Amino acid sequence: MTRVSKRVIAVIVTYNRKELLKESIEALLNQNYENLEILICDNASTDGTKEYIYKYIEEKKIIYRNTGANLGGAGGFNYGMREAYKLGCDFMWIMDDDCIVHNDTLEKLIEADEKLNGNYGFLASKVLWKDNTICKMNIPKKTFSTWLKDFDTDCQEISMASFVSLFIKSEIIKEFGLPIKEFFIWTDDWEFTRRISRKYKCYYISSSVVTHKSKVNIGADISTEDEDRLSRFNYLYRNDMVLYRREGIKGWVLLRLRLIKHILKIIKSNKTNKKERIKIICNAIKEGKNFYPEIEYVGD
Repeated sequence: MTRVSKRVIAVIVTYNRKELLKESIEALLNQNYENLEILICDNASTDGTKEYIYKYIEEKKIIYRNTGANLGGAGGFNYGMREAYKLGCDFMWIMDDDCIVHNDTLEKLIEADEKLNGNYGFLASKVLWKDNTICKMNIPKKTFSTWLKDFDTDCQEISMASFVSLFIKSEIIKEFGLPIKEFFIWTDDWEFTRRISRKYKCYYISSSVVTHKSKVNIGADISTEDEDRLSRFNYLYRNDMVLYRREGIKGWVLLRLRLIKHILKIIKSNKTNKKERIKIICNAIKEGKNFYPEIEYVGD
């Protein structure tokens, strides 16, 4: 049954991935749920993204915004969610530009919202990879320290989820603020969703499914990453400090155990530049000790 009462805006952040973005847009346009608008936040792509998707802009099938610079995923979602709030939607549907929704993905989220009578902080879809296995980088956390393992039971309570098909009420954005733009990449989704789940119950909706067309089905791992991409991990470990220290003593203990585990993996790996990899972790943690970014709110 088609529902048109609640206005949803899909917020997509993109940067130099025009072919995948076009596929993502086409999938969104084929949703069973009709009251959906699409907001594209382009982080100043240099690959001709705007020209490639111009027909959607011209036909008013999407709302296009250029952020003016590469703000990273964190900055892009901060920008996009603020814009969506200004447009006056009931819900925001957050996703990356390589997230391909299925025809009933949004419909299942709306059904879950109705079953829960709106009593939740956020909803997260089931994320598959290109081969229809679970996408490892988008597995939600059931609690702060445990991962979700049952991917088929519907409406399970979770603590953290990724920005790959995250469904959230605009009133929650107003209450809790926006993703931290200074993170640039990594941890922005964990920190944002954990900010919410500390107060409200949040749920994994297994009946709502998307496909994440990432290049590989692995999570970020400094012990196996290629040398030319190692510097990016400074963001991960620095940003993690913000997330973990908010959990108090438990957070500090879990962070220490996490760092020890990652350093041991580096030592045992067959990759080169092991000292450089460990140095990145140590320097990032040192920087993170003095890293206290402010949360921005949509009314600011």
